[in-house]
Amino acid sequence: MMSEELSDLLKVRREKLDELRKLGIDPYPYRYERNINAKEILSKYKDVQEESKDEVKVAGRIMTKRGHGKASFAHIQDETGRIQIYGKLDLIGQKKYDIYEKLDMGDIIGVKGHVFRTRTGEITVRIADFEILSKSLHPLPEKWHGLTDKELRYRERYVDLIVNHDVKELFVKRGRIISEIRKYLESKGFLEVETPVLHIQAGGAAARPFKTYHNTLDMDLYLRIALELHLKRLIVGGFDKIFEMGRVFRNEGISFKHNPEYTMLELYQAYADYNDIMKLTEELVSSVAKTVIGSTKVTFRGKDIDFKPPWPRITLHDALKKFAGIDISTDEKGLRKIAKEKGLEGHDELPAGKIINTLYDQFVEPKIIQPTFIVDYPIETSPLAKKKRDNPKLVERFEVIVAGMEVANAFSELNDPIDQRERFKQQVENRKAGDDEAESMDEDFLRALEYGMPPCGGLGIGIDRIVMMLTGADSIRDVLFFPHMRPVEIKETAASKEEMDILNSNDQ
Repeated sequence: MMSEELSDLLKVRREKLDELRKLGIDPYPYRYERNINAKEILSKYKDVQEESKDEVKVAGRIMTKRGHGKASFAHIQDETGRIQIYGKLDLIGQKKYDIYEKLDMGDIIGVKGHVFRTRTGEITVRIADFEILSKSLHPLPEKWHGLTDKELRYRERYVDLIVNHDVKELFVKRGRIISEIRKYLESKGFLEVETPVLHIQAGGAAARPFKTYHNTLDMDLYLRIALELHLKRLIVGGFDKIFEMGRVFRNEGISFKHNPEYTMLELYQAYADYNDIMKLTEELVSSVAKTVIGSTKVTFRGKDIDFKPPWPRITLHDALKKFAGIDISTDEKGLRKIAKEKGLEGHDELPAGKIINTLYDQFVEPKIIQPTFIVDYPIETSPLAKKKRDNPKLVERFEVIVAGMEVANAFSELNDPIDQRERFKQQVENRKAGDDEAESMDEDFLRALEYGMPPCGGLGIGIDRIVMMLTGADSIRDVLFFPHMRPVEIKETAASKEEMDILNSNDQ
């Protein structure tokens, strides 16, 4: 149950709402005709000395209020920033001024007036008239900025965006990053496409899917864990360069770099291999960095990182030797001995390839800071990649590691339908043996390959992780508008921490 104080606070605002309606004022009108925004006012009138003759109409949310009696100042905020407004009794009349005095922080209003400069030098709109556009029934928390309880900020992201300019700017930058990725790929001749989110069977990655059910078709469906298999069908169909940016869903853990739904970029280029895709990857990321943040250099989680190409290339075999002192040039028995010495759980049941990957994940990946291509992986862990030309135990695959975190994964794509079928069969056996992340046998995809898919290079990039790095965000939650969290009762709100302060100081 809400505290009595919070109930009183909400009651005051609802009483004001009722007063407005009794006065014949609609506190939630349909539209407002603006002719300028806050940023434009500050730019256009930066040199104003005398009050402007032209009339401006601007709208925004009240963020500050001060002054009493016959005149008072306030700041309103729109998408572009804040502008000061000045209300005076003898300019708008007693009836309107009474309403103006009762406006609360958080109310959204439209203001008509003329621009002038105050004695302190601040550009201000002198109110000739105003309209209430949305009566706020919940107070804005004054102490929200710098709030250490980030979980509360994630839950009430709408409040976080209102009161924290830096948070809003981060998401503006996210939008620009995504836009520039599209522009870059389109400039290279790639076509953006869309493929299904609901799949008959989950495939294209080693991950647990979310399962759902379609009533009319009377069948189970899965939210996609990757975009790969449908995009490859389009390569079979004759598209040479395609990409898709969309949500994928993986029923796995949550951490600073994991969210159960996230944005993935996947692209496929016919007649290319993983060497071509490596070059494309470093050029794409460095180009976007330079365009959006003005440099290839960033600071992420306390580490200085430079995305300037070329990025180092090192085999998985050599990386294990260099960073962990582990030599995997041995047989399966030797690998199991290494795994036991390193304390890997369940090493007796893991296939050799998985042991190698697990050793790499634990002892190598966290040590790689600068953008690096780790290349050539065990065939057991990459059922959709072509065998390495000079070593059939490996596949032509790379991952991009930055600051101890995987941000991209790519293959020379397997286009041999016979080999692909055999790989799928092994994956089915792995699933029967308890590997619930193993690939399924996708007969339709195999049928597509049998029609012939040209040589092809493919790439997947975790967009949220790239955004984290380019914006310096510490957590994937910081770059998602609404990260997934356990639900809580409505009473756990930011406003409940300071309702009486707001009631006493801001609600007139």
